[in-house]
Amino acid sequence: MKQIFIHSEYIKLDQFLKLADCVSTGGMAKALLAEDAVLVNDEKEDRRGRKLYPGDIIKVEGCGTFQVAAQ
Repeated sequence: MKQIFIHSEYIKLDQFLKLADCVSTGGMAKALLAEDAVLVNDEKEDRRGRKLYPGDIIKVEGCGTFQVAAQ
């Protein structure tokens, strides 16, 4: 599991996917979420604006497993 560090209280899921290098654009994030390829804390997630906080675990099909961490 790779840790992704954020500098704020939370990060939105679409921004997180770009930060983790799983997608390069917001449109790609939207398509990925529409495919049910993203789990947040072991639950399917399709909302681009979902707020992620330190400690959340994100599993992205074809990209890996990540944990949000505070810096």
